[in-house]
This record gives sequence, structure tokens and C-alpha cells, in this order.
Amino acid sequence: MLASVTSCAIVGLEGELIQVEVDFNPYGMPAFTVVGLPDAAVQESRERVRAAIRNSGLQFPNKRYTVNLAPADLRKEGPAYDLPMALGVLAATDQVPLESLVGAIFIGELSLDGTVRHVSGILPLTLRAAEEGFERVYVPEEDAPQAALVPEIEIIPVRSLGQLVEHLYGLQPIPPFVRSDIDLSLPPSLDGLTDFADIKGQEHAKRALEVAAAGRHNVLMTGPPGAGKTLLARAIPGILPTMSLDEALEVTRIYSVADLLPHDTPLMRIRPYRAPHHTVSEAGLVGGGSWPRPGEISLAHRGVLFLDELLEFGMHTLEVLRQPLEDKVVTISRARVALSFPANFMLVGAMNPCPCGYFGDPVKPCTCTPNMIARYQSRLSGPLLDRIDIYVDVPRVEYDKLMGDQQGESSAAVRERVEQAWERQRRHFGDTPGLFANSDMRVGEIQKFCVLTPEARQVLELSVRRMQLSARAYHRVLKLSRTIADLSDSERIEVQHVAEAIQYRLKQPVM
Repeated sequence: MLASVTSCAIVGLEGELIQVEVDFNPYGMPAFTVVGLPDAAVQESRERVRAAIRNSGLQFPNKRYTVNLAPADLRKEGPAYDLPMALGVLAATDQVPLESLVGAIFIGELSLDGTVRHVSGILPLTLRAAEEGFERVYVPEEDAPQAALVPEIEIIPVRSLGQLVEHLYGLQPIPPFVRSDIDLSLPPSLDGLTDFADIKGQEHAKRALEVAAAGRHNVLMTGPPGAGKTLLARAIPGILPTMSLDEALEVTRIYSVADLLPHDTPLMRIRPYRAPHHTVSEAGLVGGGSWPRPGEISLAHRGVLFLDELLEFGMHTLEVLRQPLEDKVVTISRARVALSFPANFMLVGAMNPCPCGYFGDPVKPCTCTPNMIARYQSRLSGPLLDRIDIYVDVPRVEYDKLMGDQQGESSAAVRERVEQAWERQRRHFGDTPGLFANSDMRVGEIQKFCVLTPEARQVLELSVRRMQLSARAYHRVLKLSRTIADLSDSERIEVQHVAEAIQYRLKQPVM
């Protein structure tokens, strides 16, 4: 007898429908064969399915089973096919009514006692089910809140295989998950984030980070050890506006596929903050694997990617950031597939000026030779430096400021100005696709939205000639000037806006 159950697979960040076909042959030699390009985890489903059916009080005739996962040319990985495979076996052996499986998608991993366990990627899988017009999705009970983020489709939370069989027969119906239990109107809690008010001194660096947050510009902080570069970076999420629902769903989809959503957080509301160690591989940073998965730059989408001790990262690892920083997307190609992942993040780097860390420090002398400093700083290539909008020096904090009781401006006050700047950018850009912040502007948009006064144009022309800025650096100065003007609620870019943007450029030579 043949039974077919619909499930779903993850391909990149999208779901793809999978037909789990089970053929039961009561006259063949006992065997359980899985075909359709399964990986090791799917092959191991045979033992989990056999044990889960028997331990749920159901029958598993010791005969011949052939399971086909169609389409056969799509690689299947992970344990999410356990539940549909078990239902296919039960339907093929007349233990589940076939008509109860129509119009639904089944997703879940089985434990040996029949409990249905959490699987990754529930959100994109449910989105795919809704797009294909399915009426309901059966998911692990733990994953129901995440699946319920998709409207207009019924979510059935399943605790165990035995409970699902009773539901399919109509003996003990499982009530659908109630979406009202998820309150999307509540603002996210910012408790636990570093507050600007707690950072002593560094007013110039705080201003630079405010400008960076207002336009989502890339930043590089340079200073001696212990000056507060890492602390400043950790405070950035507290001054970024909260994500809109569309942004939150976009980020949640990435974290769902990467299986990094907290247990009690079905929807990401605070902007991501990723700080990978400098030993991270290229695949870990940009994504990859035999079947590509999102990397750190995609996990930082709509948020912050902080690279501490920037010059300790491998040179080639840093160079792979060049294309994502420009295009806001990363494409990973393999022999069988090419997948694109979003990568619209704000890069924040921190580095010491030399190997010992004290080059230019007024208190502690530097012990490095000029050649050592030159080799150290040359680890950052010119093209990568050209993609950074703001360079800021973070000097050591003076003792009086460090021990003083006076607090600086709070993150809430800074965030209010940043939100107003974002609102002005939304009004400027309207419905222009691909434009969310000033840093996203292309050449055409720069000419349209970056209108300078005659005096500001003269200052910019003089600065470009003296600093020998490249075309990319010139456009980045214009975008940065536009952000500073937005913070000042100015329609046109004035002289003071250009002057501040110019001072954030890297001064050459650095030695």
C-alpha cells in the first residue's frame, strides 16, 4: 500500500515542499529503505521512526518499507522528516486515515518514546505552507508560537505521535494554537544593554557612533587597550530604533534557520548584535558549508557586526567582507546550488594602532618599530578601508573623568534623535526599493537627495583634492554629510555638516 505525506525542507532561507511517499510491501524481505538524496540524519530516521511507533502503542509490521523523499534531486537534511515518515508508515499500514493527511503539512523530530521535538526553520517552512495554500501545519508544541507568526493558516501544536494519531481519528482533537497569546504590540525590553550614560568621557566617540547609527554607517575605532572601544560598541544596540514588524520577521527567519532563536522568544524584536571571535573562519563569517547556511554577517542583518581586535582577523577573512558591504547581500555558490543571504549590517571595528597598542599614547610609550607598525596596519587593505565611513580615535580616559560622578547623556535620549533621523530618511526615500538608510544610497540617489549649499560644495571640493579621496570615498562623505544634516533637521547640507563628515575620514598617513 502507498501513502503520501507532505512536509517541507529548508533551502537557504526559503521552504520547499517535500512529498514523503511510503510504500509498504507485506510480502518482501524486512527492510526500511530511504531514497531521495537523504543525509545521515535522515537515514537515521529509520530507527527513530521504528522505535517511536512501537513505544506509542502502535504497530510496526516487520516487513518491507520504501520511503521516497521527492523531489529526488533536492538534498534532504536534518530530523524534521521523522514525523511525516512515521505518519506515512501508519497510513500505509491502515493505522491512520489517509484523508486526514490531505491539505496539511507535518514537521517534527521524533524521540524514541514518540515525543515530537523542536526543529529549526519553522518560520520559513510555515511561510511556504501558507504561500502554497495549505490549511494547517502540524508542528512541535515548542515551535507553535514561532509558526503562529504566519497569519491565515491553522497551527496545530503536537506533543507526541500518539496524541497526533488520536487527533487524526477525531478521538482527542488538538486545539489550534491561539495567536492572541503572542503580543506583538509590546515594545522590546532594552534591559541589560550598555547605556551611554554609564560610559565615562569619550564624548567625541559617542557623537561618532550616534552619527553612524543615524545613517547605518560603518565605523572603525582606534585606540590603546582599555580605552573603552568594546564598551562603546556594546552600547550601540541601545541607541538603534526597534525593528518594524517586517524587519523583525526578516531577522527571525534567519535566526530560525540557524536555530539560534531563544526558547521563549518566537520573534526577534531587538536588533542583532554579533561579535565573532577573530579566529572565525570565512565560512563562519559569510556563511557556507556543503549546503550553505547563513554566517555571522547574515545573523547581523538589520543590526550590528562588531569585529573586536580587527587586525587579528585573517587578511583573507576580512577581504570577503568587501562585496557584502557594498551589495548588502552575499551569494554563496556550490556545485549543486547558489544561494543568496541578506547582509545589510552596520560594521563596527575596533583595533589597536600598533602591536603593543600604545602608538600615539601620551602616557605609555610605544615599544614598536616603524616597520612593525607599518606591517601591522597594512593588514587592512585600501579597498576595505574605503568602505568604512567613520574613523574615530578613542584615547585613554582621563582619571578625573573616570572617577567623577557626572553621567553623560543616556542612550534613550540619543535613540530619540536617531529615530527622528530615520523618520526623515523614510520621508526622503518614500517607497524607493532597497533604500532604508542613507548608507544604502546609490549614485543616482546621492545626486537626488544630497543637495549642498554653494559654500558646502566649496569645502567638499577642497577636501577631496587635499585628501585625494577616491570616488567611493567622495560618495561616502556625501552620504555621511546627509546623515549629519538629518540629525540637525536640515533640508540642505551645510558647511558644518560637510566639515564634520570630513573629520571622520581616515587621516593619511596613519604613522
